[in-house]
Amino acid sequence: MAYNVIRKRVMLEGQVQGVGLRFRAEYASQMVRVTGWIKNLEDGKVELELQGSEDDISKLLAELAKGRNVEVEKMTETDIPVVEGEKEFMALV
Repeated sequence: MAYNVIRKRVMLEGQVQGVGLRFRAEYASQMVRVTGWIKNLEDGKVELELQGSEDDISKLLAELAKGRNVEVEKMTETDIPVVEGEKEFMALV
């Protein structure tokens, strides 16, 4: 079965900052084959770009929602172009 790589921009709203979400995302990305990045925004949202299979991206997002004190009130996903050659996931400042 082919590994179909996609990329999504995900915006999380709610209680998503100051709860270890960026650390959790870095850790979870190692458990699944997902690359990309995560960062806190000044308006209290968290933005991610995730690249991998649809299934692996879903697993990573589900893992983030399990975080202690995390309350995702709204999640917006947008399909965006794949970044060729990307090899890691990182938390941006």
